[in-house]
Amino acid sequence: MAHSTDPLAHAHGTAAEWLRVVSDVLDTEDRPFTHRVLRAWLHVVRDRLPVDGAAHLAAQLPEFLRGVFYEGWTPSRVPVAHDADLFRRAFAHEAGVGVAEVPDLAGRVFEALDSLFSPGQLDHVLDAFPTRLCDELTGRAADDEGDVEVPAPAPSDDARLAALEDSVRSLTDALAVLARGLEDLPTRVRAEDGTARAAQEAHRILLARGVGVH
Repeated sequence: MAHSTDPLAHAHGTAAEWLRVVSDVLDTEDRPFTHRVLRAWLHVVRDRLPVDGAAHLAAQLPEFLRGVFYEGWTPSRVPVAHDADLFRRAFAHEAGVGVAEVPDLAGRVFEALDSLFSPGQLDHVLDAFPTRLCDELTGRAADDEGDVEVPAPAPSDDARLAALEDSVRSLTDALAVLARGLEDLPTRVRAEDGTARAAQEAHRILLARGVGVH
């Protein structure tokens, strides 16, 4: 009697279950979208790992997703630069999403895979990457973007001109004091005393006006 069991049924079922978990975390029923986002995550991570690290990660995947993982892989060209901006652009291009969407999507995929992989497996992946890239992978980059400090506005041209004029007046006053102190005096001792007093007075003027003296 012929055996009718599909030899690929188990592999297909396991891959479908992983895809369902990722879909749930992404909060979507669009399986093609889920597949694109998961593939993008796997590929951008794969290309930033050394060969042995990529092979170790692939071993944790279901058979069908392992094929997705290795699709288009060129071992001689990895790892690529660990640049967070390049990571976003590569992810966005492969997933077919906007660059601004990447941190949130990457973080959701990480959350789903972290529940599916062996405990600690993704920690080994993070150990291979700098902090900025880890933030991209885990979604922390999306949270941090809301806390970006907004720089103070640059002073206007009028404000800069007023500050410059004040500095010039301070320097003019200081030079006038120095000039008076350097006038010819009867004795060397008195000349030295007068110069010292003039220098001290010039220094006081500059400090009072907030002009740096080094």
